[in-house]
Amino acid sequence: MQAVTTIGLDIAKSVFQVHGVDANGLVVIRRQLKRRYVLAFFAKLPPCLVGIEACASSHHWSRELQALGHTVRLMPPAYVKPYVKRQKNDMADAEAICEAVTRANMRLVPTKTPEQQSGLMLHRTRHLFIRQQTSVINAIRAHLAEFGIVAPVGRKGIEELLRIIADPSDKRVPDVVRACLAALGSQLLSLKKQILDFDRMILAWHRSDPTSKRLNCIPGVGPLLATALVSSVGDPKVLPIRPQLLGLDRAGTQTALKWGSGQARQYQQTRGPLSAQPVRGWRTRCHPLCQAPWHQVSALGRSVAGTTADQSGCHRVGQ
Repeated sequence: MQAVTTIGLDIAKSVFQVHGVDANGLVVIRRQLKRRYVLAFFAKLPPCLVGIEACASSHHWSRELQALGHTVRLMPPAYVKPYVKRQKNDMADAEAICEAVTRANMRLVPTKTPEQQSGLMLHRTRHLFIRQQTSVINAIRAHLAEFGIVAPVGRKGIEELLRIIADPSDKRVPDVVRACLAALGSQLLSLKKQILDFDRMILAWHRSDPTSKRLNCIPGVGPLLATALVSSVGDPKVLPIRPQLLGLDRAGTQTALKWGSGQARQYQQTRGPLSAQPVRGWRTRCHPLCQAPWHQVSALGRSVAGTTADQSGCHRVGQ
């Protein structure tokens, strides 16, 4: 049997599918593995190229297989789908992964470290609590509106409603309704406290990370956005925009902050959020940024690119 050089690994919760080929592209391995046998199987193989779709638990398996000496490449599932030759199943997916990972122009997803995934979990848990907080607030408002009690939109409005719920002398609210809304009020206060705790944790992590602190120097970028970017990307080389546009080098940061016109001036004078409108007009064709396919990559990229490139007068972002 020829030595395996490339493996497509279709990961799952319990049963994994392996598709391996040799240097000539001939199929050498095609089998299923239970979760507890995966590491033992790859420990017996010589170092080879392993392709995995970037989905749930893929970063964990990437770190584990790299520790065994294999070269692991994570790929977005959307870029692997065109290589599926027949009806979608685990065997066909593993074969498609094995073929896609050998393409020279395939876009890859960098393997996240445990620290990066910890930061992302902070943000996602906080976002979940914010959604739950909004749901509870809407429930309290809707229930009281059934009895003709409404309050202005915003924090002061919900505080006024909570005072009505806590006041037993207010006869507009029946006792059963008051008990239900009191439980919702307690849950709302608990969610607010948890969100504040996560805000403190994110701020503490931001202060301990040098890259996050440097990103915070960009106009319009705060600790939340900086820590989320570091957790999602980590290595600025994988970004589809130049690192100096994100302020990751000292010259780019000083240029974005010291330049005194356009959106940077707006930020320095008002300390308000920067607009991130797309670039329009015939002048966009003159700037080298617009010739790249990743020009309109994100609102952050457009806003930062506007503050840097507007110095030449040929590439302006709408105010």
